[in-house]
Amino acid sequence: MHENEVTAVVLAGGEGRRMGGRDKGWESFAGEPLITHVVNRLAFQAGCIAINANRSLERYRALGYPLINDRESGYHGPLMGMWSALCAVDTPWALFVPCDSPALPADLALRLQQGLGDRRIAVAHDGQRAYPVVALIDTALRDDLGAALRDGERKIDRWYARHPWCHVDFSDQPEAFANLNSSDDRDVMERRWRSSESF
Repeated sequence: MHENEVTAVVLAGGEGRRMGGRDKGWESFAGEPLITHVVNRLAFQAGCIAINANRSLERYRALGYPLINDRESGYHGPLMGMWSALCAVDTPWALFVPCDSPALPADLALRLQQGLGDRRIAVAHDGQRAYPVVALIDTALRDDLGAALRDGERKIDRWYARHPWCHVDFSDQPEAFANLNSSDDRDVMERRWRSSESF
């Protein structure tokens, strides 16, 4: 799989309920918005980068990446963002990541590709837990996901289970998937960041 066959999609379309309703992509971390850290991590991992967002659209657009809005309004969860992206991109594969994980692996796309085998979905696992929104997905699954959403499905794991999928082991760098859900999370993560300049 060549990098030009992959579009990296940053999921930044949520409500940010645990952050008081703020747009997490624009929360500051180590002096930069989270979205900046994430797209920098993806810069050399995919042929192009897109951002799934439902607000702060002018700010996201100013970053210079294509924007993908949810196809249905109302904040229906990450599966809606994934489906909207699968319908919008023109590459065979989409690499999904959240907007609040500033230390994603520099080899994320490569290792998910290597672990994929003949399956259609690969999901990152840090040895303790899976990260369902860090996933490489065959874009041909768009129609099936659309049908699942119309049937009321909102659980990522249940939709994955409908298809050949796998976990890919990242237990050598579990800290790479740390995400920011609160001010306390930010304080802890920034202390670790300052002490090592990376996780």
